[in-house]
Amino acid sequence: MCFGLCNEMAGNLAFPAFLLWGTDNMSDPKFDAAHARLEKLWAAGKEFLGTDYAIMAGAMSWVSERHLVSAVSNAGGFGVIACGSMTPDLLSAEIAATKEMTKKPFGVNLITMHPQLDDLIEVCREHNVGHVVLAGGLPSSASIKQAKEFAKVVCFAPALVLAKKLIRSGADALVIEGSEAGGHIGPVSLTVLVQEILPEISDIPVFCAGGIGRGEAITGLLEQGAAGVQIGTRLVCAEECIAHPDFKKAFIRASARDAVTTVQLDDRFPVIPVRALANKGTDEFRETQRKVIEKFRSGELDQGAAQLEIEHFWAGALRRAVIDGDVESGSVMAGQSVGMVKKEQPVTEILQELVEQAVQSLIKRDS
Repeated sequence: MCFGLCNEMAGNLAFPAFLLWGTDNMSDPKFDAAHARLEKLWAAGKEFLGTDYAIMAGAMSWVSERHLVSAVSNAGGFGVIACGSMTPDLLSAEIAATKEMTKKPFGVNLITMHPQLDDLIEVCREHNVGHVVLAGGLPSSASIKQAKEFAKVVCFAPALVLAKKLIRSGADALVIEGSEAGGHIGPVSLTVLVQEILPEISDIPVFCAGGIGRGEAITGLLEQGAAGVQIGTRLVCAEECIAHPDFKKAFIRASARDAVTTVQLDDRFPVIPVRALANKGTDEFRETQRKVIEKFRSGELDQGAAQLEIEHFWAGALRRAVIDGDVESGSVMAGQSVGMVKKEQPVTEILQELVEQAVQSLIKRDS
């Protein structure tokens, strides 16, 4: 086939290989101008990540492992391993396995509340990981400093004041993630965060996340000052993703309105907001909260025991959904862009679609 030749051409001309197919694109000055504009818009993000596209893959527990991570990096994006609750030994094995599958840059996402965070950072050092993403809470200055000794450090900023604090602490780049995202989310939409943060932060790259499912959205965010984007939901139905077929089918069937946040029935018993597809488990969780609250009011449970019973409901639920395919009672975490997931596709095709949509949107705007 012509894959090697096309890649060589793409490297010489700085064009993604898929955009070189067809004589119309190669001879169209509007296309050339739009592509050059896109390259300029996300140049800082590409340079920071060391990739063809300034597109990070969101770190999704049980999903973002060696197969999907390497596929994203090999396709020109930036794959990110989701460490989650892994032990240092498990993370070390996952990084090593990923390196066997790609020679391209990829990162590792570490949860700041992990009890062995320092050890996990050292594992990343041992494997010469180039980018460490600190997520799941505000990282300490010490953790940022430890990771910066060998890698670029990316942190999540849920508000402008915290973005500035993270920069002072040494963050090399930020991700601002809106409530449209899947999984554990904050209370503010990306639309608002973009307006609050992007005009005020210009000294380090800022990547936008949450609800991004098409290239037109990428273009709009880049034009507002983003260095790149992070996508997660859009990649779940990649052919290379190990998620259970029933998990992927649930995504393909779903619409944006099916991706809802967990409901909290009583302020005394806080529930961490998680966006997932509504299912039988969602209804059962509300009922569990109701019963537990009744037990608390009757004196059958104290507040601490009641809180633990509520929190225990979702224990292992994400793994049951992703790995075992229990999409009725498991936690099918998904962002609101799930309605744009129409079929199972190779990662390369997904990224190519996004880039082509971004270029075409620029052509339309200039027409």
